[in-house]
Amino acid sequence: MQQKEGGQTSQPPPEIINLDKPPQATDPPTQQAERAAPSTSATEPPTEEAPSLDMQKMKREIELLEAQMAELNQTKEKLATVNERYDKSKQSVAEKGREIKALKERIKELENELTLDKVTAELKRVIWLNIGQSITDQWHYIETMYEHMDLIAKAHREIQRARASLGNMPEVANRMINVLNNRTSSQLATMGIANRTETIVIIKRVLTLRSLVQTLDRRTQDMQTEVSKFMDKFLILHNRGLPGLLNSAGRLLSHENYAKRVNTFATNQIAERPSTSEDTGPASGQNLFNRVESLFFIMNEINHLFDVPPNFHKYSEADETLDAILRHQLPTQEIWARLIQLIL
Repeated sequence: MQQKEGGQTSQPPPEIINLDKPPQATDPPTQQAERAAPSTSATEPPTEEAPSLDMQKMKREIELLEAQMAELNQTKEKLATVNERYDKSKQSVAEKGREIKALKERIKELENELTLDKVTAELKRVIWLNIGQSITDQWHYIETMYEHMDLIAKAHREIQRARASLGNMPEVANRMINVLNNRTSSQLATMGIANRTETIVIIKRVLTLRSLVQTLDRRTQDMQTEVSKFMDKFLILHNRGLPGLLNSAGRLLSHENYAKRVNTFATNQIAERPSTSEDTGPASGQNLFNRVESLFFIMNEINHLFDVPPNFHKYSEADETLDAILRHQLPTQEIWARLIQLIL
C-alpha cells in the first residue's frame, strides 16, 4: 500500500553511505502543518535549521508505519463492531459474511505491509553514519595505542635479551664492589688492581644495565595498562558487531581502509532481511529495538574507548630508556673473567 506523505508519492532513491562525512545535526521533529505554514514576518530571520535528509527519510518511514498501524487498528475495531451489530440487527448471514470477509482480507493485507524493514534500514544507516564519524574523530587516538603496542613489543624483546646477557652478573658485581671498597690501596695493588675507582666504574656497567632494564619494564607496564583498557573496550564493541581494526598480517589498517571495511559491513547489514521468527513477527517497538540494540550500544560506547585521551609522554620516556639500553655496553667476557679472577 502506498500512502502520500508530505506531498510526495514516492521515496527518494537510496544513498551511498559515506562514513568519512559526519551526519548533519537535526532539529526536533515538528508537525507537518507547521512546516508548511508560511512565515508570519518577511523580515524575521530563520531560527531553526532544516532537518537533514537522513532524518527526514527516517521520519517519513516512521510516519508511514504509524499510519499503517492506525488503519490496521481501525479495521480490527470495525470488524469487532460488525460482529456486535449483527447480534442486534436483522442483517442477513450472507451480508455479514461478505463484510467480515472483506475486513479480514484488509487486515491480512495491512499486516503483510506493516513491516519494520524500511524503518530499520534508515535507522541503521543513520546509526552507522554516527559510528563512522566517531571512529574518524578518535582515529589518531587508536593509532597512538597501536604505536604504543609496537614499542612495548620491541621493549619486551630487548628486556629479555638484556636479562639473558646479565645472567648472575649483578650479584657478582655487588660482591666485587664490596671487596674493592673494603681493601686498602696496597692490598689492591697486591691483588693486581691499579685503580679502585676505574675498576668500580667498569663493574657498575652491569648494575646500570640492570637498572635500565627495571626502569623500562616498569614504564612498559604502565603503557600496557592503558593499552589493555582500550583493547578490552574495543573487544566488547567487536563482539557486538564492530569490524576489526587489523589486516590479515595483524597490522592496523589505515583509516581509509578501515572506513571502507566499516562501510561495506554496514551496507551489507542494512540490506539483510531478518531471518528469525522473533524479528519477523508483528511490528512493534520491541522488535525495532531488538534489531538495532547492538548498534545503539556501539554508537554510545565507542565514544568512551579512552578514559583520558592518550598521548606520547610515557611512550617517549620508555623509548628513551630503550635507546639507552641499546647503546649500553657491558664489560667484555674477557674483562669480566679477569676481574672475577683478581677480586674474588
